[in-house]
Amino acid sequence: MRVARFLGTRLASVVFVLLVVSLLTYAVFVVLPADPAQLACGKPCTPERLETARAFMQLDKSWVEQWWDFLHGVFAGRTFGGSGATITCPAPCLGYSFRLNTPVTELILNRFPVTASIAIGAAVLWLLAGVAGGVVAAVRRGTALDRSLMVGAITGVSAPSYLVGLLGILLFGFTLDMVPVSGYVPLRESPVDWAWHLVLPWVVLALLNAAIYTRLTRAQMLDALGSEYVRTARAKGITEGRVVTRHALRNVMIPVVTIFALDLGALLGGAVITEKVFSMAGLGALLIDAVGNTDVPVLVGVTVFTAAIVVVANLLVDVVYTLLDPRVRQGRVAR
Repeated sequence: MRVARFLGTRLASVVFVLLVVSLLTYAVFVVLPADPAQLACGKPCTPERLETARAFMQLDKSWVEQWWDFLHGVFAGRTFGGSGATITCPAPCLGYSFRLNTPVTELILNRFPVTASIAIGAAVLWLLAGVAGGVVAAVRRGTALDRSLMVGAITGVSAPSYLVGLLGILLFGFTLDMVPVSGYVPLRESPVDWAWHLVLPWVVLALLNAAIYTRLTRAQMLDALGSEYVRTARAKGITEGRVVTRHALRNVMIPVVTIFALDLGALLGGAVITEKVFSMAGLGALLIDAVGNTDVPVLVGVTVFTAAIVVVANLLVDVVYTLLDPRVRQGRVAR
């Protein structure tokens, strides 16, 4: 019952956060000076045609009513237009792009595999490399290896992602001709070509983010290795390798998992710079195009979708906490 109550509370908070995010998103984008109906009206756009366009796109309502229609569309779908002509957006409807004549949900689902492929592959690399580097640096504290890892971490944190991406393209793509520098091959068509086209984006993102995880893991590991429970484990004669992996690392992973979930959730919303540098049509590219063309339905839909990913990632973090440390579950449930 305690676990069920804990999960119910967290799910309720997820729903509440998504409602607030969607409300604020509509409040922000609706007050933009650009009018989607004006953009769809064409030229010449008479006042009558403009009003017809606004009514067809359901923009003649207050922004609160538009937000409510948006929520209704997520669960039941929406229909735009009137008796003469209608456009149906099936559930879950995150809006309809009249510029592209496509439901926003369909646009997101078409682009999301690209973004997910980049994000998940890079995240696995940077988590493994960052945690391993931080553990080694902490265990070898003060040595040349520790200093080298910290210099590399500082360099990685300071380097702009677009610069690292362009240097990678120049070196490994054009100079050495080792890997593809652009394009995306769906996984279902060829797993080998899919991975081969993603190697460079994975490595670029992993190098930049692994630096942060190396510094974080090192700091947490140093604290853990100096704690009383680690000294007690050593006094009992437990081997150093087991002390590091079974005792210290398990507690170190709690803050690391928190940062990892947030970073992965944000990256799944669109690796904007990376997708542009490597010419991949993911959510980041979709968002940039929507901003350039003031495609408000796409902006709202992608924003809400990204927020949902981040919120769900936070929920998963709480679940993972219970696996890493049962005391966390007991403490959270008790509250």
